[in-house]
Order: sequence, then structure tokens, then C-alpha cells
Amino acid sequence: MAQKYGGQFSPEGNGRAPLNKPKAPRFAGKKPAIGRTRANFLFLAGAPLLFASIGDGATDMAVALGAFAFIALGAWLTREGIDAQNAYEARTVARRPAIPRKIFGAIALGLGVATATFDTSVMDGVLYGVIASVLHLIAFGLDPMRDKSVEGVDTFQADRVARAVDEAERHLRAMSDAIATTSDRDVTTRVEQFQATARSFFRTVENDPRDLTSARRYLGVYLLGAKDATIKFSKLYAQGRDPSAKADYTSLLDDLEANFTAKNQALLSDNRTDLDIEIDVLRDRLQREGIRLNEGE
Repeated sequence: MAQKYGGQFSPEGNGRAPLNKPKAPRFAGKKPAIGRTRANFLFLAGAPLLFASIGDGATDMAVALGAFAFIALGAWLTREGIDAQNAYEARTVARRPAIPRKIFGAIALGLGVATATFDTSVMDGVLYGVIASVLHLIAFGLDPMRDKSVEGVDTFQADRVARAVDEAERHLRAMSDAIATTSDRDVTTRVEQFQATARSFFRTVENDPRDLTSARRYLGVYLLGAKDATIKFSKLYAQGRDPSAKADYTSLLDDLEANFTAKNQALLSDNRTDLDIEIDVLRDRLQREGIRLNEGE
């Protein structure tokens, strides 16, 4: 028979844990979505085209609608590219976005502006389109063009970690999507708290890819179970908002967060031990070379 977790970090533990256990900040590991607001304004830039050609005939209306579609596509690609870049910059080890969305967004915006200005002349339309694309790239920049890894870590190890963290992030996003359907602020905040702890764990693994072997169960099995439990809870809670189901679910998150925190501390301790060993080896080598070190160094 399955038994409920009863460690020192459990809400019903043995009482040896501090009553006010420090928690990671709710938005730990997250950064503001820089540039997203400016990208949203691009949707408004094409809005006048929807009204400018009313009453000018079917051909002009079709051209205007096509121009608006290109501009809206460019705005959407730009916003998605900004989200991808923010996620890339927030991580220590990351692969470059597979699709350069911001560059494609600049091209789509240029096509939209060119289509909207072809009525003067083809050359004017081409020039306006090129100018719009260049200004877009100046305003929003290029997409990340290379993979990011920790110095001293080979590409194979970095790629393994990046794939594992990508999978873990998909589980966290699925949890957010599922819990949003409950419209319960307390539960949503609790899920975000757990996600912050999980992302702190991700950063530890990224900083030392050697930890991936022992951490893979947490990045895969545990988060997959958390995602499945969140989806099931969201469906059940939407039917009757049962307080006992809410209590059981938050208790599960408490246990999971305690496990992630404990494992994270264990990995950090191992990394510190490795560093101490490296320092001792270096000290011995320098002393054999006749270089004397101060005790405080």
C-alpha cells in the first residue's frame, strides 16, 4: 500500500523542519518579457488598412487585407521570437531557436508594407518594404544564432542537458495551461512557487552537466507525474471545486518541492566538494613546484 510522504519537509513531518521554511520567490528564474509590448503595437500599425479601402472596390480591398495579413503575421512572428529569445537568455545552457522568428517577422512586415504601398509604384513599394524590414531588425534585433553552453563543457554534454531541460520546461508549461482552467489564484500561485523551485534545480544541472545522470529522474519522471496530476486535478476541481482535492494536490506539490529542494542542495554540495578537491590538488602541485601559498588564499 502506498504511504504518504512523511519526511521532515512534509506538512505532516516529524517537526524537525523549521516552521517557516524559506521558499523560492514566485518569479524566480523568470525575466520580464522584454520587447513584447512593442511587438503588440505592430498589430495596431496594420489596423488602418482594414478601413482605408472600404468602398474602393474589391481589388483594393483584397490588396489591403493581404497587406494587413502580412503585417499581422510579422507581428505574431516577432512576438514569438521575443518569447523564444527571453527563454534562451534565461537559461545557462540552451540551443538556438530552430526557426529565426524575428527575422521572418521582419520579412513578413516588409512584405506587408510593400503590398500596402504598391499603388504608387512598384519601386516605391519595394523601397518602403526594405526600409520597414531594416527598421524592424534595428528595433527588435536578430534571433540568437548559436547554442549557449557553460565554458569547459563539450557540445555533446551541453546538448544532452538542453534536451532534458527542454522536456522539463514542456511539462511545466503544460502544468500552467492546465491549472489556468481552475481560475483559482491560490492554486495558481502554489504551482508557480513549485515551478520556481524546479527552474532553480534546472540551473544547477545546467551549470554542471555531470549532474544530469542523477537528475534525469527529476527532470523527466517526477515532472511528468506532476503534470499528469495537475491535469487530473484541474478537471476534477472544475467540476465541483472540492476543497479536499485542493488540499491533496497542494500537499503533493509540497512533497515534490521538498524533494527538488533536497536534491538541489545535494548537487550543490557535491559541486562544492569537487571544487575543494580541485583547490587541494592545485595547492599540492604548486607546493611541489616550490611556490608557497598563504594559508588564507
